[in-house]
Amino acid sequence: MPGLAKTAAMSRSAFFERFRRTVGMAPMEYLLHWRMVLAKRSLEEGKLAVAEIAREVGYSSASTFSVAFSRHVGATPTMYARRKLLENEPASDPLRQHEPVSAFG
Repeated sequence: MPGLAKTAAMSRSAFFERFRRTVGMAPMEYLLHWRMVLAKRSLEEGKLAVAEIAREVGYSSASTFSVAFSRHVGATPTMYARRKLLENEPASDPLRQHEPVSAFG
């Protein structure tokens, strides 16, 4: 973040205050929020493993990412992905609606 303040030709404290007034949250809070938005998108697509998504959004370990994601979203990355997968399945999917038929009535 100090690099952003320097690029904006502002002191660190002035940059943080202006950022907070403009965006509505502190720079690090915004960064966390943006990382989680990107992570949720990737999890909803279902194409990458959690460890790959963690690296993609800037975490060096899947466990650190999972803790941050759980705190921010309220579910682990795996639980979130499964929930989204179930929500997006079409209701007419015969495998979801299949019930075993008894031969004995």
